[in-house]
Amino acid sequence: MDTFEQSKFYREDIERREKETLSPYAALSCETKGREVPRPLDPYRTEYQRDRDRILHCKSFRRLSHKTQVFLAAEGDHYRTRLTHTLEVAQIARSVARTLRLNEDLTEAIALGHDLGHTPFGHTGEQALTEALLQLPSRYPGKYTNIPEKYEHVDQSLRMVEKLEYEGKGLNLCWETRDGIHGHSGQHMPSTLEGQIVRIADRVAYINHDIDDALRAHIIYEQDLPQDFVEVLGSNSPERITTLVRDLVDSSAGKNQIIMSPRVEEAMLGLRSWMFENVYLSEDAKSEEPKAKALIEALFFYYLEHIDEVPHEYRDYSEGNDVQSVIDFVAGMTDRYALKQYQKLFLPRSWRI
Repeated sequence: MDTFEQSKFYREDIERREKETLSPYAALSCETKGREVPRPLDPYRTEYQRDRDRILHCKSFRRLSHKTQVFLAAEGDHYRTRLTHTLEVAQIARSVARTLRLNEDLTEAIALGHDLGHTPFGHTGEQALTEALLQLPSRYPGKYTNIPEKYEHVDQSLRMVEKLEYEGKGLNLCWETRDGIHGHSGQHMPSTLEGQIVRIADRVAYINHDIDDALRAHIIYEQDLPQDFVEVLGSNSPERITTLVRDLVDSSAGKNQIIMSPRVEEAMLGLRSWMFENVYLSEDAKSEEPKAKALIEALFFYYLEHIDEVPHEYRDYSEGNDVQSVIDFVAGMTDRYALKQYQKLFLPRSWRI
C-alpha cells in the first residue's frame, strides 16, 4: 500500500475511535437504528456525518438565512436570523458534547436541522398559521377534514427532512437524528443524550442572543436585567453562556441524562420568563406583529382558494391534502419571499414602487 493509501482515514477508523474514546452513554454511529431507506455505507464518513452533510446542503437550511429570529433582519445587519441562531446552537451543543465525550457529529446534525420547519417572521408566522387553521371550519364548513389543530415548527422540521426535501423523497436521515430534531422542543424528550444537549443548547443560545439583540434595539437596557439572575449567570452574554455550559457539563458528567444544577436552571428559566414579559411580548418587539400575521393569513387563504398556483411539488408531496400543501408552501417561504408574494398578489403595481 502506498503512502497516499496509508494516509486515508476510513469510516471504520472513526467508528473504532468512537468505541475507544467516547462515553458509554454516547450514541455510536456504528450502532445507529438506521435509515428508513437503507443505503450503502460511505467509505469515509460515518452515518451521522452523512446526516450533518445532507442537512447542511439542503434548501430549507439555506432559507434560514432569510427567516426572522425575533427582530426583522431588515431592521439591521447584526440582528440574528434563524440561520445564525442555528449556528450558535450547534456551536454550544458541540462544545458540550465534546467535553462530555458524546457523539459530536450526531449532536451537530440535530442542531443544524432543529429549526428547518420555522415559518417566515419567526414565531409570529407560526401563530398566524395556527390562527388560520382555526378559522377553516367556519370559513369553509365541511370542506376540509383532517385539519391540524395548530402549526408546530417541531413537527414541520421533521416533515422537512422526512418528506419535503430532495423532491419529496426526504433526506433519509438516521433514526437518532430525526428523533433529536423532533425532540428539540415540546413534549417529546430525545432518546439520546446528544439530542438532549441540543434541546438545552437551543434555550441557552436564544435567551442570550435575544438579550443581545434586544439591547441593540434599545428595547431593554443592561440595568433592566433582573439582578438575582445576573448574579448567578453573569453580567454579559459571554459570561452567561460560559456559566450555563460549564454547569451543564459539570451536572451531566458521568450521568445518563443531560441536566443542570437547580440553582443555575432556575436562573436560566427565570431569565427566560423575564424575556417573554419584557421582550418577546413587549409592544416594541410586537409592534409589527399584526402586519406580519395579516400577511401570512392572507397568503394562506389566497393559496388555499387558488390551489393551482401552489407549486406542483408541494401538491405532489401532500398526497391530495390541499391544506397541507399550502402549509408546506407558506411555511417554507423566507421573509422576503413572503413579502414579495404579498405585494404581487394584493398591492396595485403603482403602490409597489
